[in-house]
Amino acid sequence: MFKKRGLLLLMLSVVIAIGAAWVANNYVKSRLETATRGQSASVTVVAAAMRIPYGTKLEARHVKTMEVPENVLPPGAIRDFAEVDGKIVKGEILDGEILLKDRVAGGGEGSTLASLVAPNMRAVTVRVNDVIGVAGFLLPGNHVDVLGTRLQRAKIDARAITETIVHMVKVLAVDQTASTDKNEPVVVRAVTLELTPKDAEELVKWEEEGTIQLALRNPTDTLVAEEKPEPAPAPRPVRRQAPAKVDDGNSVILIRGTQVNTTKTKG
Repeated sequence: MFKKRGLLLLMLSVVIAIGAAWVANNYVKSRLETATRGQSASVTVVAAAMRIPYGTKLEARHVKTMEVPENVLPPGAIRDFAEVDGKIVKGEILDGEILLKDRVAGGGEGSTLASLVAPNMRAVTVRVNDVIGVAGFLLPGNHVDVLGTRLQRAKIDARAITETIVHMVKVLAVDQTASTDKNEPVVVRAVTLELTPKDAEELVKWEEEGTIQLALRNPTDTLVAEEKPEPAPAPRPVRRQAPAKVDDGNSVILIRGTQVNTTKTKG
């Protein structure tokens, strides 16, 4: 009797275990199917295979392909290397970063520097030394303020005046290099700046009339210093005129040089 009851309980336990395993298996499958349906399809994109410095001409060795979910694909992502082959990098690209269309400049004919110049801007080269060139710490991609100094001649003596000509100017190249992997200071003889046509004219004018100085800016600093108002010219001294003398008909006015005498006459 007891043996039959034990056998029955054993069989019942096995059936319950099998049923529990079947329910658990179906639950896991449904969860996996739901997760799979929630994921979007993967797409192939072009990413940097190494750190690509500013001003580099893209080649096949610089890039790699990778799969990313389509729903997280950033706008402007490059999906075919043929789209950027031979183009110029407008800013440093880190290893593994997805290449975007607005991070590269069209190649075409001409020099690398010409491709880096933004539309409606001009590249102007200025001569520098170890002082003007911020002790050699200027690198392509940095931003600087340009200060100008010239003599303001007066009637008695001359004094130097200094003012900021342009703010937030992008450095396109140092000497004949538009890209560099070095961070050590290198004294250069020329720096090429990106300016508007009007600012380019003003800079050339200041170079002819005096000297210029470059001031290196922090990459995160985008503020422009407020321009100081020009001092108002000193008012001219006003000469006071002597009150007019009324002639009552009984006086004689004698003028001798700068002296004026009035003599009363008998009425």
